[in-house]
Amino acid sequence: MTMMTPPPLDQQEDEEMLVPHQEFTEGPQPMEVISAEPATAPENQQVEDPPTFKYRWTIENFSRMNIKKLYSDTFFVGGYKWRVLIFPKGNNVDHLSIYLDVADSTTLPYGWSRFAQFSLAVVNQIHGKYTIRKDTQHQFNGRESDWGFTSFMSLSELYDPSRGYLVNDTCVIEAEVSVRKVVDYWSYDSKKETGYVGLKNQGATCYMNSLLQTLYHIPYFRKAVYHMPTTENDMPSGSIPLALQSLFYKLQYSDNSVATKELTKSFGWDTYDSFMQHDVQELNRVLCEKLEDKMKGTVVEGTIQHLFEGHHMNYIECINVDYKSTRKESFYDLQLDVKGCRDVYASFDKYVEVERLEGDNKYQAENHGLQDAKKGVLFIDFPPVLQLQLKRFEYDFMRDTMVKINDRYEFPLQLDLDRDNGRYLSPDADRRVRNLYTLHSVLVHSGGVHGGHYYAFIRPTLSDQWFKFDDERVTKEDAKRALEEQYGGEEELPQTNPGFNNTPFKFTKYSNAYMLVYIRESDKEKIMCNVDEKDIAEHLRVRLKKEQEEKEHKKKEKAEAHLYTIIKVARNEDLAEQMGREIFFDLVDHDKVRSFRIQKQLPFNHFKEEVAKELGIPVQFQRFWLWAKRQNHTYRPNRPLLPQEEAQSVGQLREVSNKAHNAELKLFLEVELGPDLRPLPPPLKTKEDILLFFKLYDPEKEAMRFVGRLFVKALGKPTEILPKLIEMAEFPANEEIELYEEIKFEPNVMCEHIDKRISFKSSQLEDGDIICYQKALTSASRDQFRYPDVPSFLEYVRNRQVVHFRSLEKPKEDDFSLELSKLFSYDDVVERVACRLGLDDPTKIRLTSHNCYSQQPKPQPIKYRGVDHLSDMLVHYNQTSDILYYEILDIPLPELQGLKTLKVAFHHATKEEVAIHSIRLPKNSTVADVINDLKNKVELSRPDAELRLLEVFYHKIYKIFPPGEKIENINDQYWTLRAEEIPEEEKNLGPHDRLIHVYHFTRDPNQNQMASIQVQNFGEPFFLVIKEGEALADVKIRIQKKLQVPDEEFSKWKIAFISLGRPEYLQDSDVVSNRFQRRDIYGAWEQYLGLEHSDTAPKRAYTTNQNRHTFEKPVKIYN
Repeated sequence: MTMMTPPPLDQQEDEEMLVPHQEFTEGPQPMEVISAEPATAPENQQVEDPPTFKYRWTIENFSRMNIKKLYSDTFFVGGYKWRVLIFPKGNNVDHLSIYLDVADSTTLPYGWSRFAQFSLAVVNQIHGKYTIRKDTQHQFNGRESDWGFTSFMSLSELYDPSRGYLVNDTCVIEAEVSVRKVVDYWSYDSKKETGYVGLKNQGATCYMNSLLQTLYHIPYFRKAVYHMPTTENDMPSGSIPLALQSLFYKLQYSDNSVATKELTKSFGWDTYDSFMQHDVQELNRVLCEKLEDKMKGTVVEGTIQHLFEGHHMNYIECINVDYKSTRKESFYDLQLDVKGCRDVYASFDKYVEVERLEGDNKYQAENHGLQDAKKGVLFIDFPPVLQLQLKRFEYDFMRDTMVKINDRYEFPLQLDLDRDNGRYLSPDADRRVRNLYTLHSVLVHSGGVHGGHYYAFIRPTLSDQWFKFDDERVTKEDAKRALEEQYGGEEELPQTNPGFNNTPFKFTKYSNAYMLVYIRESDKEKIMCNVDEKDIAEHLRVRLKKEQEEKEHKKKEKAEAHLYTIIKVARNEDLAEQMGREIFFDLVDHDKVRSFRIQKQLPFNHFKEEVAKELGIPVQFQRFWLWAKRQNHTYRPNRPLLPQEEAQSVGQLREVSNKAHNAELKLFLEVELGPDLRPLPPPLKTKEDILLFFKLYDPEKEAMRFVGRLFVKALGKPTEILPKLIEMAEFPANEEIELYEEIKFEPNVMCEHIDKRISFKSSQLEDGDIICYQKALTSASRDQFRYPDVPSFLEYVRNRQVVHFRSLEKPKEDDFSLELSKLFSYDDVVERVACRLGLDDPTKIRLTSHNCYSQQPKPQPIKYRGVDHLSDMLVHYNQTSDILYYEILDIPLPELQGLKTLKVAFHHATKEEVAIHSIRLPKNSTVADVINDLKNKVELSRPDAELRLLEVFYHKIYKIFPPGEKIENINDQYWTLRAEEIPEEEKNLGPHDRLIHVYHFTRDPNQNQMASIQVQNFGEPFFLVIKEGEALADVKIRIQKKLQVPDEEFSKWKIAFISLGRPEYLQDSDVVSNRFQRRDIYGAWEQYLGLEHSDTAPKRAYTTNQNRHTFEKPVKIYN
């Protein structure tokens, strides 16, 4: 038996690995693409050393075998049966295919699974060092009982006798297998295994989780958070200090992973923010600023500065005169360059590098004029906790995009910032402070610039033991995993055949350190202090322990739920309390009535005794009614319980009332009260008796309330109960009243007038029906009220909607709110908005709907009368919003919609300036109309100058717009529209002259060899006339004159003919016109004269897209 060192679990493969009996394509695929089981993840814990076995298989007469596949003998590893499977002529490929197979997979019990790391090798029998060996790992199961390499080695290489893999037609194959027992991901207990718990991910909050774990494990910081003053009246969702205290307390004392929703709510974040991946450094800065502000005036004021604040000195020192300018600045973290630096020390060297200000870049020294000077930064002091942000993300001006720097970058376990006799320190620095730091945590980003995953390696006690905090999961890790494996850079896979000079396969490691936290050795004892319960406010301990008890109670209730039924009991008091305040339709909100949790086997009569005890109503005075959901979606009391039903158990009764599994039992408790308000036995109910409920409407107050219930006779008439209704309403005895039946409210309100002269039965009234009534109004008095009768009031209530209006310029801030009706027309809505804004012309209001998912305005505004009702403005897919955005236009919207607005950049012929003009013309206008309009707005070099309009995109000219082209379809949202004067030389082209495109370009020297032919365009493209037979030397003179480039700089420029991105550099004697086709071709912008030089134009700051579509948002904490 031979022991082997297993490869790292996260190693990627350069060959595709597939089960052999599937269709597949050629070409290498990374292992992670096709891994099938969760247990293959590196986080699964190995719980014992793996048994390892090496099996050697000698196959004779190899080339004469005429079979598709061949199995080896069975061998045992880790108590399991294994065998090797080969396809001598390839598994549908021209390579030897070789796999490890579970020999007895067909007889194993359902759900079997086992994990193995293994290597497969074809032995070179002449030179052993050229043996081809490949390693991998797999979670074998019923679906994937074999695993390996479809393209292990080429058949031509295998069958060539001179190569040494077939000797005397014998092939030798080796398999080395390590079986590992793996703890299931779902059963893994972080607290039990490590003593720590993780944080739940809300969607894309791993970046926040890694930062919070890092801050929590700085005990001094945690203690300061605990000592921030909070009270028992605070709510965590509205108080950042309390939410953070609560989170830290749970991290310290909970046995399970902790949720962060309270904290993000305290930030003022909505759900969308939690699904946006932000930047750790930005969140760290914003959170610390918020905490610093919240700590002011408290016992922990200044903690953030004390822990994280350092100072450096920016200086400029003249070389030839005695003048020096210095400025002290503070920092909470340092941003260190990764690109071009091999480690942290190289980054610090670069940070303090001295820059020479000389030549054209001299320094304007006060009282000394322009002077040669040196400029730099030195550190006055470093903080006890040093946060280093590694600049893994940079803006690439060549590519006009953000890129991630995955270069190898080393960082030490101990960082000495006093090295080289304090070369980083300023003369003012206190040299008595020893700036020796030890590494506390490594925050890692795995992925690319557009997303990925964050986690942290932390040493909570600064011992040798590292822990990986990956959202909910915490695992023990060794130092190599936390340090070296997070350096980044490239990793080289072992050469498959070193003897034949094949290029080793390298792949970029996309997981690498992104932020480092160091703690100063001299402050270690103070920073890594003890934090226990006495540091936690009493009210916080009580609150959180109560929360925990409630959680346990709910857990217990959930576990026992199948033994109990929830009975919800509605009474007259509930109807009176809720009607007109919380609800208007039907009778009651069952979630807000008294509920009882009753064992299912308990007889219902026992439940009545419970009600008597709780509500003080003796059993003999109780009568319970079942509720029923009607076909029109209303929910009403349907019938009283029968005596035989009351004799049943609670569980049986629930099944009778509601077939839904585990549904609640909803009852109405009828209690009759005498004149002295004492309960009476319920009256006898026959088929002729109907139980009706009554609501009273007051049009003056626009109010509705529940006034009671009555039994009426089916054949009786409303006129018979009018005196009782008048009494219930406390109206004068002779008051005329009108009656309406509330029939339904979904999807529309149905409320019909009741004829008081016909019987209740003729009006189709039955048990549980609702009658709404009001004072009768004359036609004259009706006009006094907005909603004069019950139907109009219920229609209003059903459709009323409070809408929050925001200015489109400030889309995060509510400006004002209006109560509107969902049935309002477009005109109704804009009229009310205009009235609220004091605007005379409502047509100058333009509205934009709200995107419920992004919590931002939709990209396109609502067209004038483009929707029928307010409800259409508020709907977004299957969600309804209550937010609208408004703009005040300078012209009416109908007029604006008939116009097209174009932003045109005018390039002056003789001045170095570009002016942006907004051209607004009717949609049926032409490019000629745009040019004529522009002529009235710009300064021309000559009165008779002619203009043209170009389409420019990424520094290339794609189109010259014909004067007659309609502007309606021109898009200026993504392309730049450029207007310029037509040069005189272009107006008089000879028959052999050519008008060519000329673009500036550069090449990125850091691009790999495959990309070396690619060019990056920049600057302003232009046209140039070239004459037949004209040499490059002459063309260069005209280009230099046109661009006004100094001789010294222009001498460094290279000129190339570029076609489809491939440059062909030209000599001064080359005839330029020979390179360009004489006929016009589609895609002329891909064939141009390129001017290669460095881009010396001022770099613009990277800004997010200013269009309405914004895919990234800055981190904001609103509270």
